[in-house]
Amino acid sequence: MEGGVSIDIHKEMTRLTLEIISKTVLGYDIKPEDDEIGDSLLICMKYFNRLLMPFGELIEKIPILPINKGFQKAKRNLDSIVFRMINEHRMKLEKKEEKDTDLLFTLLQAQDNNTKMGKMTDQQLRDEVMTIFLAGHETTANALTWTFYLLSTHPAIDARLQKEVYPIFSNKTDISFDDDIQQQLEYTTKVLAESMRLYPPAWALGRQAINDCKIGKYIIPSGSIILMSQYVMHRNPLYFPEPNTFYPDRWTDEFKKNLPRFSYFPFGGGIRSCVGEPFAWMEAILITAIINRLWKINNTPSNKVVLKPLITLRPKYGMHLKITRRD
Repeated sequence: MEGGVSIDIHKEMTRLTLEIISKTVLGYDIKPEDDEIGDSLLICMKYFNRLLMPFGELIEKIPILPINKGFQKAKRNLDSIVFRMINEHRMKLEKKEEKDTDLLFTLLQAQDNNTKMGKMTDQQLRDEVMTIFLAGHETTANALTWTFYLLSTHPAIDARLQKEVYPIFSNKTDISFDDDIQQQLEYTTKVLAESMRLYPPAWALGRQAINDCKIGKYIIPSGSIILMSQYVMHRNPLYFPEPNTFYPDRWTDEFKKNLPRFSYFPFGGGIRSCVGEPFAWMEAILITAIINRLWKINNTPSNKVVLKPLITLRPKYGMHLKITRRD
């Protein structure tokens, strides 16, 4: 591929992470349906984001609005795919065709064995799978997209990353993620940590006070919604000197040890922090390293970078970068 080719890296990362989460966690190959599922998930996220805006509860009650019609169509599409996935897994369990190695098999067995609390209904099972779909690919795809964009605009950092990954992956075709390879990919991990500082995939989160809560000198009344923004906090110069600079080397052990809690929280925090954080780190580190080993990524003059803060932080116009096969 001499001269390289321009691609929408965000679209490609969305496809890739959707395939990975489907195959590794749900044991389902959805490759032929990638675009359809991705489009439906995006419509749902836009809808949920609109409901959070002023008068969102009124919009939900007017079914003839185009946004509601689009959401209902996307929801039906996703439901049909998820329920088909559940039924196929249940048939395999009954016929003992496959070992129960993925999360959906585990959820189905929990549904069958949960006698004290009552079985999960298929609708509840569907909700669990849909959460995995949404949280398991969209955030990682965004993290990878912003990482490759930052590497494309910082050639010295890209070169240093290449220096780390080349000797590790030059002769390997079968790669497992263990403590040894994670230690070897130390700079790759720093690059991702810094990328998620500047462009956190989940740029804000909300919590509701179930009781009156005192924070400092303020009383938060029961029922209040509190919003916290990773995007704002991660750029606070009090904790991150030169906060708008892409500087992976800031992530030393000493720096991390001295960071106050919740000054950096790309995966949330507390008892409701992201349960998939270890999987996301593993996936993002390996993808970043392998792609950097194989491809040189450069920014293009036509690439228009604008933030689109829906539930996650996406690039509004995609991310059109030029990729060239490395020697």
